Amino acid sequence: MTPTQQETDALSSLEERIQRAIETVARLRAEKHAALEEAVEARAETAGAKEEIARLTEDNRLLHAERKQVRTRIEKLLGQIDQLSA
Repeated sequence: MTPTQQETDALSSLEERIQRAIETVARLRAEKHAALEEAVEARAETAGAKEEIARLTEDNRLLHAERKQVRTRIEKLLGQIDQLSA
């Protein structure tokens, strides 16, 4: 192999390695972009879930308060019925 052929082979090898590096960088950029989009979607879903949990927690609190109020009213009515029968 002549020195010119060796230089050509080395240059071809370098070109191939550079081309693979370019393809790898492009692929990694696309993967990064996709991962960032997924992260944004996940954050939005998390925020929505947190809002839903907060709403359900408030609803639950209100239901417990209403239940306590109904229990108190029923106990009062039962007390009045007991007074009638005494």
